[in-house]
Amino acid sequence: MKTLIKNASVVLDHEIVEANVLIDGPQIATIDPADHSVAETTIDATGLHLMPGVIDDQVHFREPGLTHKEDLHHASHACAKGGVTSFLEMPNTIPNAITQSLLNDKLAIAAKNSIVNYGFYIGATTSNVDDLKHATRTPGIKIFIGSSTGDLLVDEQSALETIFGGTSLPICAHCEDEATVRSNAEKYKDSTDVADHSKIRDHEAAYIATKRSIDLAERHQHPFHVLHVSTAAEIDLIANASDLITAEVCPHHLFFNVDDYERLGSLVKMNPSIKTADDNAALWAALESGKITVIATDHAPHTMEEKRQPFPQCPSGLPAVENYLALMLNEVNQGRCSLTQLSHWMSAEPARVWNMKNKGRIAEGFDADLVLVDLNQERTILNEEQETKCRWSPWHGTKLKGWPVATWVMGNQVFRWRDGCEFDSDVRGREIEFTGERGKRFA
Repeated sequence: MKTLIKNASVVLDHEIVEANVLIDGPQIATIDPADHSVAETTIDATGLHLMPGVIDDQVHFREPGLTHKEDLHHASHACAKGGVTSFLEMPNTIPNAITQSLLNDKLAIAAKNSIVNYGFYIGATTSNVDDLKHATRTPGIKIFIGSSTGDLLVDEQSALETIFGGTSLPICAHCEDEATVRSNAEKYKDSTDVADHSKIRDHEAAYIATKRSIDLAERHQHPFHVLHVSTAAEIDLIANASDLITAEVCPHHLFFNVDDYERLGSLVKMNPSIKTADDNAALWAALESGKITVIATDHAPHTMEEKRQPFPQCPSGLPAVENYLALMLNEVNQGRCSLTQLSHWMSAEPARVWNMKNKGRIAEGFDADLVLVDLNQERTILNEEQETKCRWSPWHGTKLKGWPVATWVMGNQVFRWRDGCEFDSDVRGREIEFTGERGKRFA
């Protein structure tokens, strides 16, 4: 089936051009095809911008084992609504995805239930290096250096040396120093103030673990991705590292800081914790300078009942996947960044970092994973309109200008906005292919 998207402002690698885009089956056939091109479906995109589909390389979609919080049906609909056409999901489901068999089980669930494209990390433990060496159908290895319990907590130096030195898949890590966190937790063991979470999971905890991880990656010459950078201090470590090292930031670390605990309480309790307004500014500057190149959500939903528990019982994590493109489009409208920068941070770079085949760009022969956005549309984030199963957002009540209005996954339109959300829930996304070789950065 062919689809012609006409008269769009098309966001390419370095420029925006007025063009038509012809989709043929699952791929982009032609940019600016001849006027006589014929398609079964024609979309008039006058006044709208066509962007590469967003790739969220860090989500927790909770299936299997924790589906009272989220599942792949609801999460993938939230993705489609938010312009996210591909996701990479973390291994801390139940059971933890730490073997090829358990990884295959998650892929099979996604094949049945996800309307967008999908991939799953394999989790590292202190004893599964053989599984990590031979893992296939995965973007890479996830290590929890802090902020986990049981088998997924890998804090011993000898185990980390073995993983970095004995495996070949790219590695990413949650970087918070476990000893620092435990020491701080002891100091605040009697606290019931959620703001103390940022004192327990403080700047030092993040800095120590990120420094340690980069050292391991550099010595073993192993590609390494720093997840959810939260402090200004980490940025210098990343900037001074080799090209083996990449990093990302999340919306909650860009938009929230410790001043927001008074207003939002446990809803913004995160690991790593939110930090200061100065850290917010430093993270934005790092994106703009290219020191940090990826924006991802760390979408980690819990039920409102769970989040409303008193501190410290309330869990860490918040949902973001269906709103983070709109949050960033609002920043485009305010002049903080451009659409080409956004496309770089949210599509091209995640595809490059994780070696995704034919993803992340609008180019002939690439997969037709696309999102049409209306920079003039104004809407307000409301809990009752959320597609995520937990049905709440920390941005509830926030009015934004700039929203996704249509999403295609492998050439199939899965979402459109017509005074409300419309989905094609019969479509299924595809398993993402990983080439094993990082592409070149776009300057």
